[in-house]
Amino acid sequence: MRRDLHGSAESFPDDVVELQRYFADPVEGQRVRAVPGAGLHVPIWLLGSSLFSAQLAAALGLPFAFVSHFAPDYLLTALEVYRAQFRPSAALKKPYAMVGVNVFAADTAAEARFLFTSLQQQFINLRRGTPGQLPPPVKSIAWSEAERAGVEHSLACSVVGDPADVEAGLRSVIEQTQADELIVTAQIFDHRKRLHSFEIASQARDAIAQSV
Repeated sequence: MRRDLHGSAESFPDDVVELQRYFADPVEGQRVRAVPGAGLHVPIWLLGSSLFSAQLAAALGLPFAFVSHFAPDYLLTALEVYRAQFRPSAALKKPYAMVGVNVFAADTAAEARFLFTSLQQQFINLRRGTPGQLPPPVKSIAWSEAERAGVEHSLACSVVGDPADVEAGLRSVIEQTQADELIVTAQIFDHRKRLHSFEIASQARDAIAQSV
C-alpha cells in the first residue's frame, strides 16, 4: 500500500480497495499476496467522524462506524448520507451502521457521575495541551465555563447513571440513530468498576433486545 503521507487522503479510497483485494481469493498473475490474509475475506469497516468516511463506506458497500463517543457533531448527518448513498456489494447487501457511546454505569447515579469525571478531566487535559494517563475521579473539577461547555459538547454521546438510566439512555441512542450495533466505551479509572459498568450495560442490552 502507498505510504505517501501528503497524498494519503486522496489515495485512501484506492488503499481500501487494495486492502480488500489482499483478503480476497488470490487470482492468477497477482504480484502481491498477503500471508496470512489471502482468501480469509476479513470484514472491513470504515471508522470515521466525517461525511467523507460515510460516503466512502456507502460507495464501497461496506459497514460504517461513527466515533460519536468523542466527536458527535456529524453523527446523524453521516448516518443519513451513508444510508441514502449505500450501494450493495459482495461484502454487504444493505447499510449496516455502528455508533460509539460512552457508558458510565454504577449502582447509583451519583457514583456513575463521579466515575465520569475521569474522562472529563482527560478531555480537559487534552485541550490544555497536557495529555497523560487517565486520572482518578474527583468530587469537583476545576474548569472554566468554556472548558466545561467544550467537554460536554465532545462527550454529548454519553450515558451516565444507574441501571435504569443506562437502559433508558441506550434505548434513546438506538431510537435516534437506528444503529445496528453500538461501540460501548468506559474510561473508568478503577478496573473493577469498569467491568461492573460493562456488566450493567450488558444487562441493559439484553433488556432492550427482549423488548424489540
